[in-house]
Amino acid sequence: MKIAFQGNRGAYSEEALYKYMQRRDVEALGFELSEQVVEAVEADEAVMGILPVENSIVGNVAVNTDLFFSHDIFAIGEVFLPIHHCLLARPGVKIEDIKSVHSHPIALAQCRDFINRHNMRSIPDFDTAGACKLLIDRNSLDQGTIASKLCKEYYDVEILDDDVQKVQHNITRFLIFVKSSEVPSTLNKEKTSLAFTTKHHPGALLNSLQKFAKNDINLTKLESRPIPENPFAYTFFVDFLGSTESQSVIQCLDDLSQDAKDIKILGCYPAGEKAH
Repeated sequence: MKIAFQGNRGAYSEEALYKYMQRRDVEALGFELSEQVVEAVEADEAVMGILPVENSIVGNVAVNTDLFFSHDIFAIGEVFLPIHHCLLARPGVKIEDIKSVHSHPIALAQCRDFINRHNMRSIPDFDTAGACKLLIDRNSLDQGTIASKLCKEYYDVEILDDDVQKVQHNITRFLIFVKSSEVPSTLNKEKTSLAFTTKHHPGALLNSLQKFAKNDINLTKLESRPIPENPFAYTFFVDFLGSTESQSVIQCLDDLSQDAKDIKILGCYPAGEKAH
């Protein structure tokens, strides 16, 4: 089974897909860009893909949320992954030897206190696991990276410290998706992700949100995203507890059409167990 993810081998997305699958006997396909992950699923190069959509510290991953709206894909699952940033370096290197540390800008920001405490210089890179790969290519003995513990399985590096982040409860939520035509018929539908735009009349957004309350539907997420082709217009993304097959959700979607347009179900899937 081939599953596409964004990043190099050892990325947190790869770790998340193993957690979701609860096994390792799958073929993980890494791609540089999120768009390439979606394209691989659409082209049947992978049976499913996984993308991060929000983080408990930095918020939503906007580029990936937009992909669910603009492509013919459907979320069939979610997984919450605790993020544990590790400091890694070439074998034999000690923490006091490290002059600079490379990683994704967000990872560097989440570990700023540790980096400053050890008088290291932060150097941003495009990817956490990718920084490990580049470290090996450079064969540097005074540089380190911040990445997942999984990277040790793929690169000639050692973990110098497995707890370098400032905020301990750092959790990323991922969505697992397939082509819309390949949604399993036996899928357990407990939670729904939905996107819509509002019609152009006073109170359209307020009226739209009231439709969920009217049908006793509990929203777990609400986000707005600008529409590039239509300045100062927005697409609204919501998550709620409920199945698209339940009568209350069917009625809600019917009511919603009075004030909203471009309504799209992005996915309906089992609610993931939240990490602590």
